[in-house]
Amino acid sequence: MNKLHIPPLDEQAAKAALEHQKILAKPPLALGKLEPVAIRIAAMTGNPAPRLKDKAIVLFAADHHIADHGLSLTSTDVTYIQTRNFLQGGGTINAFTRNAGARLSVVDVGVNYDFGDLPGLVKRKVMHGANDFSRGPAMTREQAQECLQVGIDMAREEKNKGLDIVAAGEMGIGNTTPSSAIVAVLTGTPVETVTGRGSGVRGEVIRKKIKLIEQGIALNKPDPSDAIDVLAKVGGPEIGAMAGLMLGAASLRVPIVIDGFIAGAAAAIAQGIRPEAAQYFIGSHNSAEPGHKLIMDHIGVTMYMDLGLCLGEGTGAALFFPLLDAATRVLSEMKTLPELDITVPR
Repeated sequence: MNKLHIPPLDEQAAKAALEHQKILAKPPLALGKLEPVAIRIAAMTGNPAPRLKDKAIVLFAADHHIADHGLSLTSTDVTYIQTRNFLQGGGTINAFTRNAGARLSVVDVGVNYDFGDLPGLVKRKVMHGANDFSRGPAMTREQAQECLQVGIDMAREEKNKGLDIVAAGEMGIGNTTPSSAIVAVLTGTPVETVTGRGSGVRGEVIRKKIKLIEQGIALNKPDPSDAIDVLAKVGGPEIGAMAGLMLGAASLRVPIVIDGFIAGAAAAIAQGIRPEAAQYFIGSHNSAEPGHKLIMDHIGVTMYMDLGLCLGEGTGAALFFPLLDAATRVLSEMKTLPELDITVPR
């Protein structure tokens, strides 16, 4: 990762896109927030008229043994059940990627189950679930780095297929627990402030979740100035791989759409490792999890939609893909005022 080069944004491409946008056949700024986001994508890609033809969601699956404390509405078996479901095309993320014209890659980075020769599954297993971080580190530093590398490698593999924009998705029962821990550590916010209902738990279960996170942070003492240390001590395999995908995509000038709470925690890890990677982040939606806005503000990412989503999987990012596609099509497909011979008073 030390050798990973993340290029600066292309200001010339951004300037050319802005100047072209000014003469499009519409009132100035009539497209609101879509106009600046199109300019940002031009800067990221180095193309004044970018097109987002090739879209991908890379979904990383992993388990968390801290969930064995009963912190979710479902058992951890659901991680491998849903992973198989995604490969068969039956999940929400499958419906949303089909709607967006995007492809979905499903990667086993840490599921506590051996799938065998399952068609379509990308096998990159680092461990059989993150360790229970209320009793010790979730991973070793070496395992955390291996998970990051899985994500970087996936970004390169997706780019080799042709990639214009990407988002990281996840499947992991209990993964709002490590995400809450990461957000609490990196923002210095009390655990009870950032911890939400996750899969829909209430009352005593939420109190147990907060207590276990506090216990894990006190025991492991993750260093907020060292994002890999935070990932290793209170994170998880899929969070590390998601962060790696973001780092790898940024190095390739590929815009990265940030999904909800778990993706936000991964983005904060990626930014902590390489701050310049955040230039390539585009927010999608506001998660119902309370820690989401905190971590988005922490890394300086604006979210554009608020649909009350709290599913994960990359679903919010997939919903946002068509809007970004539309925003960039304006730069390449709209007629200009001179082309239509329209004079606008100055």
